[in-house]
Amino acid sequence: MFQKFLPIVAVLCVATASLFSQQPAPASVSPSLDVANLDKAVKPCQDFYQFANGGWITHNPVPAAYSQWGSFNELTEKNNIVIHEILDQAAANTKAPKGSVSQKIGDFYAAGMDSAKIEKDGIAPLSGIFSDINAVNDAAGIQKMITRLHVMGINAAFNSGVDQDAKNSTSYILELNQSGLGLPDRDYYTKDDDRSKKIRDEYVKHIAAMFRFMGENPSSARAIAATVMSMETRLANASMSRVDRRDPEKVYHKMPLASVKALAPAFDWNKYFAAMNVPNPGEINVSQPDFLKEVSAMLKDVPTADWKAYMRWNVIRSTASKLSSPFVNENFRFYGTVMTGAKELQPRWKRILGSTNGALGEALGQLFVQKTFSPTAKARALEMVNNLIAAFRDRVTTIEWMDDATKKAALVKLSAFAVKIGYPDKWRDYSDLAVTRDSYVMNTLRANEFEGRREFAKLGTPIDRNEWGMSPSTVNAYYNPAKNEIVFPAAILQPPFFNADADDAVNYGGIGAVIGHELTHGFDDQGCKYDAEGNMKDWWTPDVKKRFDERADAVKKQFDAYVAIDSLHLDGKLTLGENIADLGGLSISYAALQKAFTAKGKPGVIDGYTPEQRFFLSWAQVWRKNSRPEALRLQVKTDPHSPGNFRVLGPLSNLKEFEDAFGCSAGDTAVRPTTERARIWN
Repeated sequence: MFQKFLPIVAVLCVATASLFSQQPAPASVSPSLDVANLDKAVKPCQDFYQFANGGWITHNPVPAAYSQWGSFNELTEKNNIVIHEILDQAAANTKAPKGSVSQKIGDFYAAGMDSAKIEKDGIAPLSGIFSDINAVNDAAGIQKMITRLHVMGINAAFNSGVDQDAKNSTSYILELNQSGLGLPDRDYYTKDDDRSKKIRDEYVKHIAAMFRFMGENPSSARAIAATVMSMETRLANASMSRVDRRDPEKVYHKMPLASVKALAPAFDWNKYFAAMNVPNPGEINVSQPDFLKEVSAMLKDVPTADWKAYMRWNVIRSTASKLSSPFVNENFRFYGTVMTGAKELQPRWKRILGSTNGALGEALGQLFVQKTFSPTAKARALEMVNNLIAAFRDRVTTIEWMDDATKKAALVKLSAFAVKIGYPDKWRDYSDLAVTRDSYVMNTLRANEFEGRREFAKLGTPIDRNEWGMSPSTVNAYYNPAKNEIVFPAAILQPPFFNADADDAVNYGGIGAVIGHELTHGFDDQGCKYDAEGNMKDWWTPDVKKRFDERADAVKKQFDAYVAIDSLHLDGKLTLGENIADLGGLSISYAALQKAFTAKGKPGVIDGYTPEQRFFLSWAQVWRKNSRPEALRLQVKTDPHSPGNFRVLGPLSNLKEFEDAFGCSAGDTAVRPTTERARIWN
């Protein structure tokens, strides 16, 4: 599915998301850049990433429990300390009014922290689901069970959801998408390199181990694991690649229900949509038609017993981290250690905190912003956003490769950008979500079902343009092309990204470049396909689009040439949008900084560095990170964001502003030859 939210950073895969969001407490943050983080033995014009971060890299090895460690993680952990206190207080308050925010987050967290009960229960809370799967004896039963799993948020075989219609942004549309794989990407099933083969072998062992914990004997568990792997491989072979899924035109296939039935006739779609409480779904977007065809074929020719094994696996895979220690530990062994290199399981409170935030993000967010986000911070962040928009407007007006007609349309789109800062104007209503202290795993499944009902209830209603796609306590930001909006949760509006006590150069190099990054997403290789109203529409003149594509191809080729580890190159096409956004965001933020200097005066040297140098140092220090080899390989294969060092070295090598700031010369490795530099919005 096309990723309609374009965040500045992404976790490597859903199964290990909590591993990347909870780190040891950071050191105190200085309003100024901490020069101790630098490596002055390296010349900035030779390796700027090492120069800016070498001291920090040396003194911050990846802790045993983690797969990577960087500034995003440091800030997340700082926020987690606040959230932990909120959750402890809520859990201790057993007399909170039923249905209140405090009751729901307190009971959810308390249920997850009750390790004695979780160990005693084992998989008992799921026994009814497994009994119903075991009772399936025909194709109708398979379909009924797949539907039930989908209601619980377990996406066996495929998934469904509701989003804005890409070509009619005033309406919601039901979507059907590929899903059902336990490995992070189709390529892990199809590639023959040694690493992929090893992971497949470990995955089969992992599945077998889980089934042994469920009571199967070793021989039966191995046979079940082989069956699951065979089915998932078939689904993977029919899946669309990540690169193709980045193209919104390739994942838009709008059709009436009758056409869906003709495409996948083996599935009873009337019963499925009735169970989802949308008996009249209207037109449907089938993101990957070939995938749905294959699911339909598998319903016809895969034995019922194999489907039952596959469905049992989907249940246990989706819930393992919420069960007793054998399941938790084995889940971590594969998804944590094998896939990302992490050596130790995170403390329980951090894992439950992540789950609570995932299930009740805006309920928890209400209390989080009360403690962390002031009106003053919101006002200053909005001021920076307005300055960045003004700088981008100047750039569009003067860019040489755009004609007047396209410039006019671009300026209309830029003027229509919606800006969301800190937290929603209206908080999400969780009154229909039942949360108790009886079962952590069942709370999670009920939260999934609540979210599914909330999503499907949007069909036929006006677009809610006030809705947020991230909780306020998420250290991230995003652009949503369907709503033409940029969104900055409260959690990221803190040091090292934003610091009310720091000079403008540091803030524009940090959160300013993040703002510019999200603005540029509106005009990257994906965002440029959406107009001011959020409709997928061709609003570029042909000659201008050709010139844009030529410039974008230069960015692609530049990043294709980078080697992340061993002989593994970056995928310039997969990472193209994010690389364009980094390049444009930095350039636009630098221009906005110059505007700020004109308005307020330019400061002198601080800590031995000019404002221009501090701007680029701030950007570089945002992307400091140490990663384990396994995590780095996983990122390169699955993440549309380049590794941190290339997010620094790549865009800066194209900017004359960087070259001038540090006095670089032709031949210095930190700058590209003038004739080879990528130029789009810079």
